[in-house]
Amino acid sequence: MSVFNNFNRLFPLWAIALGALGFNFPAVFTPLAPSIAWLLALVMFAMGLTLSGADFLRVLREPKPIAVGLVLQFTVMPLAALAVSRAMGLSAELTTGMVLVGATAGGTASNVITWLAGGRVALSVSMTLASTLASVLLTPLIAWLLLKSSVDINALAMLLSIAKIVFAPVLLGVVAHHLFAHTIQRLEPALASLAVVLIALIIAIVVALNAGRLTSIGALVIAAVMLHNAIGLSAGYWIARGMRFDEASCRTIAIEVGMQNSGLAVALAQQFFTATAALPGALFSVWHNVSGSLLASWWRRKGHQPSPDQ
Repeated sequence: MSVFNNFNRLFPLWAIALGALGFNFPAVFTPLAPSIAWLLALVMFAMGLTLSGADFLRVLREPKPIAVGLVLQFTVMPLAALAVSRAMGLSAELTTGMVLVGATAGGTASNVITWLAGGRVALSVSMTLASTLASVLLTPLIAWLLLKSSVDINALAMLLSIAKIVFAPVLLGVVAHHLFAHTIQRLEPALASLAVVLIALIIAIVVALNAGRLTSIGALVIAAVMLHNAIGLSAGYWIARGMRFDEASCRTIAIEVGMQNSGLAVALAQQFFTATAALPGALFSVWHNVSGSLLASWWRRKGHQPSPDQ
């Protein structure tokens, strides 16, 4: 299984490589656009396969850091997305994409990044689970509140779409884990690798759909995405520090807040808006894995007293 673990650690490389392929060979990937939602649903099913009843119990046993992470996730990130978009003069389509990224749950790669950073992996899994379930209601609500003045938002249709793309696949995965726990436990690294491949493919499709626009708007959107991600990581860490959480918990909260389920943002943008609105999500998918990996490496070198659940 070490082969899969090594493959998963190189997620940023695969994301960049597939994005480059999408840019240089758009005709190969653009026909796959209708499959984005299905690809993400498969990612969420794979995530559900890795969850057990113990993960749900941890949400109840340790509510404070999870509650703090949830509040930051669904306030700092969407508001920062809107503020950055307006400050940089992004179009309504790109602003929509930025807000969708900010309004989604924690990213599926955050658990791996937390482990690499010396954070609390069990807490990370619990936070990802909690924010994923909460996103079914909060993502369409936040998108409607922040974007209703500039674009038409069908919040109910978006809620139903998220339920089908996120909630149902995760629930099916959890049930399958319960029924086949021993087999699935041995396959977990391979499941993570499957998620890496599928997310990288989604990135390639969205980049391919925007290949003609990237030369004119790419640099601006990349800068906006980098700033948005930096705000999330910084706010998550320093607010947690201000609330006197231990170092490992601060790192975990920072990663959970700064890393988003940008694949969901891509799927929603593609389904309800335009390919251009999906671009911030695709670029965020690449960048947050690069920045998360770099930050994790720096934190690992810095060191700290390990927490009990590492």
